[in-house]
Amino acid sequence: MSHPISRRSFLTGAAATAGALSCSSEPDQSASVTNIVLCMGDDHGWHETGYNGHPHVRTPVLDDMASTGLRLDRFYAAAPVCSPTRASVMTGRHPNRTGTFSANWSIRPQEITIAQILKDAGYACGHFGKWHLGPVKADSPTSPGAMGFEEWLSHDNFFEMDPYLSHNGGPPEKYEGESSKIIVDAARHFISTARAAGRPFFVVIWFGSPHEPYSGLESDLEAYSDLPPVLQESSTGITSMETGLRTEVRLDRVLQARFAEITAMDRAIGELREHLSDEGVRQDTLLWYCSDNGAPSESRFESPMRAQKGQVYEGGVRVPAVIDWPRRFPEPRSTSVHGVTSDILPTLCDLTGQDLPNRPLDGISLVPVFGGSMDDRPEPICFWSFSRNPEHGTEPYIDPDLQAGTTPLVKYMDGRLTRNFRNFHHPEIEEGDFDGRRAILDTRYKLVIEGEGEGSGPELFDIRADPAESNNLASSEPEEVDRLEQELRQWQQSVLESLTGADYS
Repeated sequence: MSHPISRRSFLTGAAATAGALSCSSEPDQSASVTNIVLCMGDDHGWHETGYNGHPHVRTPVLDDMASTGLRLDRFYAAAPVCSPTRASVMTGRHPNRTGTFSANWSIRPQEITIAQILKDAGYACGHFGKWHLGPVKADSPTSPGAMGFEEWLSHDNFFEMDPYLSHNGGPPEKYEGESSKIIVDAARHFISTARAAGRPFFVVIWFGSPHEPYSGLESDLEAYSDLPPVLQESSTGITSMETGLRTEVRLDRVLQARFAEITAMDRAIGELREHLSDEGVRQDTLLWYCSDNGAPSESRFESPMRAQKGQVYEGGVRVPAVIDWPRRFPEPRSTSVHGVTSDILPTLCDLTGQDLPNRPLDGISLVPVFGGSMDDRPEPICFWSFSRNPEHGTEPYIDPDLQAGTTPLVKYMDGRLTRNFRNFHHPEIEEGDFDGRRAILDTRYKLVIEGEGEGSGPELFDIRADPAESNNLASSEPEEVDRLEQELRQWQQSVLESLTGADYS
């Protein structure tokens, strides 16, 4: 049955949560405690914001955050696709350490998440929207609840208008309306409940937008009814909202709906900011927005970056990122220090005084960047799309029944409108495990290996002077290539050792 967010299952659960929160013996919120909200777009490209110069996309809220807070100009997703990047946010680790190789690959139950850390520190932890690290159902060992969130209104994967969502692992129910507003409204209610209980909050809002298939409110669609006529001359493959199957649609109509989704998401973030102000906590709330990977091929229009989602070039991994935190950033700032989604956990642990997990991490704290004392990243960022098929002859890490998804979506895959997950044991390291598209980025150079496919040579770019990655310096800078190849190989060895499960012993 369809129903608005303010009724039935969510409110029932919220009331129960309010009781649990108010009975907590954890310390009350004070001026020294930072509230935290992490927002993430789905397939939102670096170029698809007003503040990064897109001539058509309207993102007034993100633009305002960028002009009044901290703008992270060189921020990266840990992977060029969704599930892996989300694993990096939760764990501070490269997703290959957790066996989260690509979309619909789950996290592992033994991972330590930022939600678990902050929950133990007394934070009220809530997740709203796309999860994509395993099923959200109650008995999943990798659900939001199992990973540290006490309240969640979530989807296994992406979602559109009128989404089906699961509240605290219960059966999916349909929520009528624009999806970004629905999950932000749920988050606002959770924040008010936590405030009433005297607890700081950690809220994760992972939007379903602007992932295809695309849909939007009529008013948002109308705002993009006059895109350049040149876009009418081509079409692109896209999922039909009516059939859930692939179809060809004129490019201007595809982008009209995509841009409408971005604008609706931007507006929902604005409503969240207003709510933080109404609650009197905006000054002391860190609101961090970024995307999970670069834009897909159909939205390459006006992008200055090379390639798109799925590739380790800039177009696949460099993403928009801004932090709104009036108390910490009373004046606008920007930084060109390289950051990555794996940095989120170490940064939040640093800000809240929590110990880091005792296992290999790939992120660093960006708190020195916040204070202006870090001009260059002290260690490189590595990207790696695992290419081997780990399913062959290996044992599932989690019972496949527990990996079966429940929340419907619009797009068919393997003949069904839900998504199942997988993760496999990897007990031994083999030479072929080191293959796959990969890159290493230091403060100046970026080395890409197998970027255009198997058999292609290494590519070296001066990423500061050549962000479009158009000038391959590999032949003229062989010493840099050798140096970065060695660093990348050493890092891969560490990642593969984690993949065997060695970190859990």
